[in-house]
Amino acid sequence: MPVFDCSAILFDLDGVLVDSTRAVDREWRTWAQQKGVNGDAIMAIAHGVRTIEVIRQVAPHLDAEAEAYAIENREASDNAQEGIIAMPGALELLRTIPEKQCGVVTSGSRLLASARLVHCGLPVPEIMVTADDVSRGKPDPEPYLKGAARLGFAPAECLVIEDAPAGIQSARAGGMKVVGITSTYKADALVHADAVIGKLAQIQVRSNGVGKLRLDVRGPNSNS
Repeated sequence: MPVFDCSAILFDLDGVLVDSTRAVDREWRTWAQQKGVNGDAIMAIAHGVRTIEVIRQVAPHLDAEAEAYAIENREASDNAQEGIIAMPGALELLRTIPEKQCGVVTSGSRLLASARLVHCGLPVPEIMVTADDVSRGKPDPEPYLKGAARLGFAPAECLVIEDAPAGIQSARAGGMKVVGITSTYKADALVHADAVIGKLAQIQVRSNGVGKLRLDVRGPNSNS
């Protein structure tokens, strides 16, 4: 059973705290049909990557900044929240971590991330790094390095929970340990994580009372 000692935990949002897979697929495929772009090609790269960077890859002829703004604002609307739910165990896990030792690092915009957290009844953390805050998104280490800095901890003191290879690569490149969750990808796609779980209930976080956290990973899907 892997055990990790850290000072803070950084969560990805979609696929980790929030189950938005169907909504993301629906919104991207609607946009793809409108713009004459291959929807399957989008979904092959979209998870864990900033919207603007997906558009730059699949539709370089379009104004990526304008298109990303339109997509994310539509995704943040009340109608687009249909089918989005909290991941099982997310609220219970967040309640075990002191607020000053926890943050969210997402490839979505701040507007979108806040809308999803509120819709799912999850707390909006004080520390949240979004697509609006970085010049280079995941898999670049910038998002997670910025998350660690805003929490006030060295990267090596932070542990990341991620569901996508791009996010795992980002965290590892920043010098952080990573627990992968198989909510979006199968375990063999998350091999660069330090441990892999199937559900958040396999994680138990305890505080030693002097600013340190101990994270226990339990269950048959975990890797040492």
